[in-house]
Amino acid sequence: MTDSTPDRAQRHQKRMQRKKEVIDAAIARADQEKGLLLVLTGNGKGKSSSAFGMLARALGHGMHVGVAQFIKGRSDTGEEAFFSNQSNVVWHVLGEGFTWDTQNLARDTETAQQGWAIVQTMLQDPMLDLIVLDELTYLLKYGWLDLSVVLNDLNNRPPMQHVVITGRAAPDGLCEAADTVTEMRDIKHAFRSGIKAQKGIDL
Repeated sequence: MTDSTPDRAQRHQKRMQRKKEVIDAAIARADQEKGLLLVLTGNGKGKSSSAFGMLARALGHGMHVGVAQFIKGRSDTGEEAFFSNQSNVVWHVLGEGFTWDTQNLARDTETAQQGWAIVQTMLQDPMLDLIVLDELTYLLKYGWLDLSVVLNDLNNRPPMQHVVITGRAAPDGLCEAADTVTEMRDIKHAFRSGIKAQKGIDL
């Protein structure tokens, strides 16, 4: 039975008042503005989906955004079909497929280097308010890109430019440089039950 006594209601009100005071004080202390570096990593599903959610949010505020997709090398995803048709969006597909598809280390490395050259121009463009570097972490993990070069380019971007990086196994140096790091945890996945990637969910 639900306790709906006046005492319980008063206790609840006092707890919420205290919570509001703490939250209001924290909000008041957060008075800085800067371009954020966010890292979405971990083995769980949802890293790219979260990044594209922020992309939609930025567009809703009239911001200019850019996307660089590494690894997948496909242009038939739902996110590209939607976002590439929006104004204020720059979209680059920079990969040629997963490493087990290409099976060519030299070619993968060259593709990564060429892709990063394009990203460097994006990171130098003050008109881009938000940039999503989708699955960048794999290029760092496999050594196709030098982490120090990537960090230097990120550190020298326009002061108010936000960057979101996705992918598993984000290196420690990247996480240390980031303002916000979120790790997605894999608890259960439909693919392991033999269910293929579904449009609107995975593609």
